[in-house]
Amino acid sequence: MNITAFIGSSRADSNSEQLADYVLEGIRHEKIDLKNLTIEPIHDLRHDENGFQFVEDDYDQIIHAFLTSDLVIFATPIYWYSMSGIMKNMVDRLSHAIRDERFPQLKEKLQNTEAIVLAVGGDDPYIKGLPMIQQFQYIFDFLKMQFSSYIIGEANTPGEIRHDEQALAQAAILNKQLKARFNTI
Repeated sequence: MNITAFIGSSRADSNSEQLADYVLEGIRHEKIDLKNLTIEPIHDLRHDENGFQFVEDDYDQIIHAFLTSDLVIFATPIYWYSMSGIMKNMVDRLSHAIRDERFPQLKEKLQNTEAIVLAVGGDDPYIKGLPMIQQFQYIFDFLKMQFSSYIIGEANTPGEIRHDEQALAQAAILNKQLKARFNTI
């Protein structure tokens, strides 16, 4: 079974990435750091008679990850009470990807892919991050993906997530559950 973690922070070794590392410790996985990819914003041509056009960027790496993963983790900082811009850009492009004739199996594959959200913020994230979690729920509902769990952590400055005992306890529990289901290193 394959796991891919999409890291949506613009900061290297961010708190959201560190939370993903806690969750995935000792578990074989692929990590895709979105800030290192070139992903063009969506040019919405759903209703154009020619439909979406091919875009020359790194988004095929995202599609490949979805096609080969049984579980995907969306790890994002909470920016302005939502997911980061680079993660939102990746999610927006799914509108194009599920219609891409090169990947006719993507939509069906997503229906058999499990999703987890890890989010870290500094402004009362346990409350103010909940609308973002609901947004992810709606996204996964639309794609018919199973949304199995989420963890919200509280941190602002680099490395501060290691002080959030609640998030770390939840990460340890999720890590144990995933180890029981997926191959460990």
